[in-house]
Amino acid sequence: MPILDHLEPRAVFSCFEQLCAIPHGSGNTKAISDYLVRFAAEHQLRCIQDAHNNVIIFAPGTPGYETAAPVILQGHMDMVCETAPDCTKDMAREGLDLFVDGDTIGARGTTLGGDDGIAVAMALAILAADDIPHPPLEVVITVDEETGMLGAAALDASVLKGRTMLNLDSEDEGVLTVSCAGGNVSVCTLPVTRAPFSGTALTVTVGGLLGGHSGAEIDKGRGNANLLMGRVLYAISERTPLRLVSVGLKDNAIPRESRAVIAVADAAAAQAAIADMDAALRHEYAAADPDVFVRAETAQPQQLPMDEASTQRAVCMLCCLPNGIQAMSRDIPGLVQTSLNLGILTTDADTVQASFCVRSSVSSQKEMLVARLRCLMAQLGGTVAVSGDYPAWEYRKDSPLRERMVAVFREQYGRDPKVEAIHAGVECGLFAGKLPGLDCVSFGPDLTEIHTCRERMHIASVQRVWRYTLEVLRRCK
Repeated sequence: MPILDHLEPRAVFSCFEQLCAIPHGSGNTKAISDYLVRFAAEHQLRCIQDAHNNVIIFAPGTPGYETAAPVILQGHMDMVCETAPDCTKDMAREGLDLFVDGDTIGARGTTLGGDDGIAVAMALAILAADDIPHPPLEVVITVDEETGMLGAAALDASVLKGRTMLNLDSEDEGVLTVSCAGGNVSVCTLPVTRAPFSGTALTVTVGGLLGGHSGAEIDKGRGNANLLMGRVLYAISERTPLRLVSVGLKDNAIPRESRAVIAVADAAAAQAAIADMDAALRHEYAAADPDVFVRAETAQPQQLPMDEASTQRAVCMLCCLPNGIQAMSRDIPGLVQTSLNLGILTTDADTVQASFCVRSSVSSQKEMLVARLRCLMAQLGGTVAVSGDYPAWEYRKDSPLRERMVAVFREQYGRDPKVEAIHAGVECGLFAGKLPGLDCVSFGPDLTEIHTCRERMHIASVQRVWRYTLEVLRRCK
């Protein structure tokens, strides 16, 4: 039974609910991509689906707009898949369990994927309507934005004729984003060897953290569970011989939880070190992450632990890799200029891999951070692979689109919007590099606590942004 069927605009919320029924985490986008292709066919619209599952849907202008310049509507189809500790949902195979709570929509026990499902839902609702005036549209829906904007990077943009783009991938109503940092995904790989070790096996958990968006919330002082785990492991190793079996969880955000399986010679000494670190972290993060905890329980490892040298190198890597804010902008007060976040940390039989989102609005500082990672990893006997590199989206002083959107906002809201640059990466930078002369603005409705299981989408905000979007399109003639 539909959960959102009573909400207006019905076309938007109906599309959003249908999208939520299809698993669409990053790297798992084939099903939702095929759904978009079927949607285009059902509405007799030309569609391109590339080998990466990116989808472009073309729609002619409505009467009176046939000869207007095309406008690109752009968003991404993938979402960050996070679950609450007690949630058993398999997000790779199951749809979301939506609920309405007052003026908000959420998903039980999981992320909602309003980032960026609402962009896709709005675009589909516009394409399906026969009473919305608009110029010719090129709707570009990319994959794997959340893991380094890989879909946008791979997209062949030569088929796009539009040079005006509405990017619906922002989470704060009333904010028009007109510039963002460039970035990349830098994966540090540390080879390890394994050997028998006689000791007590423990699973150590650092958890209770708030987590959050690795760009937009990097300035909130929240703990990174993977980096805190490095401190915990080092503290244990100072008290008793330690061997690492595995470490990390897959979390493409500021990680709120990390786990390590270890073997120790003296379990009591290890537990004492863990208790001390629990107290220390609770004190350090009393304001930013008051629910942080460190705990351990007995474990039954399924593989041999790493040998002493590999364990030392892995612990050193987690303790010494740079993370967080590296520089603030001198031009825009309060704007983070350069940062990196260790999000995905995994272990297999032969390696430990740490995946960073590196961001900077200054290209040389982005390169500097990659160089720092490479220098450290070389000393540890590891490597760094860089992928998904995208340029910064530079501020455009002359922007007819921005002026039009400010004017429409002022008329509808009775106040001026906030026009800003952000530290979080958006795909506009990649499109600006592929489409010379692109005039682009990113905006969207209020989404709170994205990339966490507390994510909420605000209904009234969606309604206002929908009306705003339609008026902007009406004036693109």
